[in-house]
This record gives sequence, structure tokens and C-alpha cells, in this order.
Amino acid sequence: MLTTVISAIFVAASAEYLIGQFAAPANSLADALTAIPASRQGVQLVHQRQQMIQLVAATKSFKKLGSPKVAKVPAPPAGTVTPVYAPIPSPGTAQAIAYQMLPSFGFNAKQEFGCLDNIWSRESGWRVNAANASGAYGIPQALPGSKMATAGPDWQTSASTQIKWGLGYIKERYGSPCNAWAFWEGHGWY
Repeated sequence: MLTTVISAIFVAASAEYLIGQFAAPANSLADALTAIPASRQGVQLVHQRQQMIQLVAATKSFKKLGSPKVAKVPAPPAGTVTPVYAPIPSPGTAQAIAYQMLPSFGFNAKQEFGCLDNIWSRESGWRVNAANASGAYGIPQALPGSKMATAGPDWQTSASTQIKWGLGYIKERYGSPCNAWAFWEGHGWY
């Protein structure tokens, strides 16, 4: 009887071996696809898909409740001076303003304008918004530029205000634009 049992086991093992040899090979792509839903990435993909479905549904249910409100600039407090900002003048306009202002500072425009032009052409190109890394600003390159506020609240954009301040500075420090130019030629600044 023992030989019969051993023979049956041997026959069964041989049959299993032979069946495994001729069975169709497993499809690795199919195995990978069936494993996706159980993987962490698969769970994330399903979650992202659900979020997208919710977002699409939410955008379809939006309603316009009203138009946006535009903020208004508050009025300045009573008694304050509100600067009026004009377009930035061209260098030619600034030069004409300076030529007209020179006599009001006691300078002969015909004699002094050339010297003034030499300085401010090199310093700022007669541009009201000229700035350099040191903090100098405007046509006269005031350092700091905020010094020009003593000539007017529009010192950042007004050629007239900047020129008024610059001519006052030149008169006080050098006496005249030509004296300031002579200093500039020797030092590269004034």
C-alpha cells in the first residue's frame, strides 16, 4: 500500500510539473494594471480625479453676485496743499524753463546759461526723473532728492520746482552757474 501512495504522489507531482511547463506565461502588463488601484500612486490618481470632478461641478454652479467695487482715492484733509502732477517735460522744455528763470536769481541768462547747460547736461541730461545709485535725483541731481521739497511738493516730477531749487543751490554755494561749472570741470561734480 505504501508503494501505491508513493506512486500516486509521484504521478501527481509529475503532472503538476508538466502542466506548469506548458501553461501560458503570466502577462506582466496585466499584473501591473491590476496592481495600480491598490498602490499609493493609484489611490492618489483616484483622489485627484474626484477633486477634478468636484471642481468642474462647482464652476458650473457659480453665479454672478454683483460687479466689483473700485476703490476711490480719499479727498485730502482740509487745509492741505494737493500737488498737481503734470506730464514729465522734455529736456528742451526744462532748458527753456531754466533760461527764463536765470534772471529771477540775478543771473544774466545769455552769459550763464551755457555754463548751467554744461553742468546739467552731464549730471542728468535735463531729465526730471534722472536718478543715480548714490540717491541723487532730478535735473540738478540733488542728494538726497527730497531736499528739493523745499522748493515745492511736486519736486519729483516738476522741472520748474527742480530748476528753482538747483539755481538756489548754485547761487548759495558757487555764486553763479559759471563758477559752479569751473568747480565741476576740476572735480567732476558740483
